[in-house]
Amino acid sequence: MVKVTFNTALAQKDVKKDSETLIPEDQDPEVVHFVGRQSRAWCWCFCLGLALLLSGLVVGGAYLYRYYIMEEGQVFVCGVKYREEDFMMQEEEDGMLEDSPVGLRMVDERVRVLQDQEVELINVPVPEFSDSDPADIVHDFNKRLTAYLDLSLDKCYVITLNTSVVMPPRDFVDLLINIKAGTYLPQTYLVHEQMMVTEKLDEVNQLGFFISRLCKGKDTYRLQRRESILGMQKREALICHKIRHFENKFVVETEICEL
Repeated sequence: MVKVTFNTALAQKDVKKDSETLIPEDQDPEVVHFVGRQSRAWCWCFCLGLALLLSGLVVGGAYLYRYYIMEEGQVFVCGVKYREEDFMMQEEEDGMLEDSPVGLRMVDERVRVLQDQEVELINVPVPEFSDSDPADIVHDFNKRLTAYLDLSLDKCYVITLNTSVVMPPRDFVDLLINIKAGTYLPQTYLVHEQMMVTEKLDEVNQLGFFISRLCKGKDTYRLQRRESILGMQKREALICHKIRHFENKFVVETEICEL
């Protein structure tokens, strides 16, 4: 009778060798585990980067919409004639008085009206006469504010919107359409208003999107109408600059002064 026996050590070695075939002979199992964790970390970084990219696209799209679509509005380039002085030459002839207007001048503007946002954007180019400055003007009816950027001084001025002078956007559009069509040819008069610089503003972001964009990076000052400042004497020496523009059926000369 033949007795068959197996080498126990050899059998265990064969089983161990079979299990180790899943791992390369020259690589430690701990290294494989580390590579797996690194791969998952890379996946998280990729997802985070993709999320940031998508959010950037959304923000960029909103930015482009605001600048190129929301602000298209209606654009007008037109001008009006006005009398330099508010008086009429009177000549007596055959017992009759005849009125003859004198000193007619022209003021030109480029106007963009955003009716949905209730904003009027006005550009006053360099005038033919030398006693007025070119300017960019914003009338924001939502914020109830007006801003003047004097392009000669590169300074910005902000004051409460005067709705008795500035036409609402819809009415202003109707006026501009009539001027362009020739159905309304104003030979209007000149209204004077004088503003005083009261303080410098360090922050313009709270003034709304349109005004803060106009005044960003500029020295910005708050204005007050001179007649509302108590104790102000007319004889005081002032440094003043004028901006002539129109946003109604008359031309306005805005004089901005400081001591």
